[in-house]
This record gives sequence, C-alpha cells and structure tokens, in this order.
Amino acid sequence: MNDLHGYDIEDLRPGMQATYSKTITEADIVLFAAVSGDNNAVHTNEEFAATTRFGGRIAHGFLTASVISAAVANRLPGPGAVYLGQQMRFRAPVRPGDTVHATVKVLSVDTAKARAVLSTECRVKGVVVIDGEATVMTTSAAARQAAAEAAQAPLEQPGAPAPAKDQSQTPPQTVAA
Repeated sequence: MNDLHGYDIEDLRPGMQATYSKTITEADIVLFAAVSGDNNAVHTNEEFAATTRFGGRIAHGFLTASVISAAVANRLPGPGAVYLGQQMRFRAPVRPGDTVHATVKVLSVDTAKARAVLSTECRVKGVVVIDGEATVMTTSAAARQAAAEAAQAPLEQPGAPAPAKDQSQTPPQTVAA
C-alpha cells in the first residue's frame, strides 16, 4: 500500500473488488447541473420530466457514474489511482433519493505499466443501472523504491573529477626529507 492507504500495482490481483455507495440527493442533482452546465429538463423540471417515458425526474447519467469514480479513488485501487479510460452502458434510470452501489473488480493487472483493468457496475435496489470497464493507473512500490535509491545515489557527471575522499578517515602519512 502507498502512504495514503491506496493499493500499489504490486498489491492488486484479479478478482479483488470493492464497493462504494452514495444516495443521490436533490442537492446533488442541482449542483451537478450547475457545475456541468447540463440543465436538461428531464433532470431539473418535474413537470416536463413527468411527460417523458421516465414519468418523472432522473439523475444525470454522469452524476451516477461519478460513484464509480469514488469507488476507484476511495476503495480500489484507492488514493493515488488515476483514470485512463472508462467505457460504460447506461441500463436504467436513477431517481432522486436512490442509493447507488458502485462495485469495481480487478480484471487484469499490468505491473510493468502500473495499470489495471476493472469491471465497473452500479446497482440501485439490485438493478444494474450502469455497467462497463475502466482502465486505471496506480502507484507502484517498486517505482517509489527506485526513486528513493536514485535520490540517494551520488550525482556523478561525465568528465567531472571523482568526489574527494574523506580525509578524516585516512591515517596521517610521513614524508621522508
């Protein structure tokens, strides 16, 4: 694990999984609309949304998908992980007040590149609302160790004289006259 308790790439194994849950509130929807600029009436206007096939307001798809991001950032691999890609399918709507359970599961690990592929899934009341796959980069204990060793190695430059020896450890020499 890294200093922030995130999994290093060397810790990850296929089959590992974690879940993060969040209840989508009215405030979440309003704030997401403000931050994203997505003011689609199906998210923000109950009267209009009631006339759609959803029969009422639904949460933004990417607001729901952000629970996957929270699972990656806070659970698996955790702090230090960086998204490289996400493929997803939106399967069912999420409504204000629904609790989204995002589960991420390690499918494969590339230790040399410090990357992992995760299956991603969001469920509400047992129903899959989003599924897909993510590629993430995470921290590496081996890379930290190599960086620490490099930082401690003496800095030698080509053509520069060798560092002076510590004379305090050399016994005095007598010179004959």
